[in-house]
Amino acid sequence: MIKEFKEFIKRGNVLDLAVGVIMGGAFSSIVTSLVNNILTPILGIILGGIDFSGLTLQIKDATIQYGLFIQSIIDFLIIAFCIFLMIKMINRILSPKKKPEPEIKVVPVPRNEMLLEEIRDLLKEQTKSPKKKKKSE
Repeated sequence: MIKEFKEFIKRGNVLDLAVGVIMGGAFSSIVTSLVNNILTPILGIILGGIDFSGLTLQIKDATIQYGLFIQSIIDFLIIAFCIFLMIKMINRILSPKKKPEPEIKVVPVPRNEMLLEEIRDLLKEQTKSPKKKKKSE
């Protein structure tokens, strides 16, 4: 069982996944900082000085911090958009550029030309195999 586990760990997919998780965590902290320190204050200015992180709702002893929830939604949208851009860029790099194939236009042959070609072909056939003459006795 240990041998199988070692083989499983050595596969490229597991290592790629581990690197992806670590990079995702680091990327998440960068995006969270971007949202908290840059975008949220700008949105607050646009919306009249509202600080999302301070938005709360007090119901009896419970404090609902919906401002932090709004901030988490903004984080998610930015992360999703960045991942979308990265995947689009990677797909563009990995997929070969396909040149559009020129369209082959089929030009219809006029009827009289078709008839002439048929006559030509029949004449060629007749000249190739001349009729055998019967010996008259």
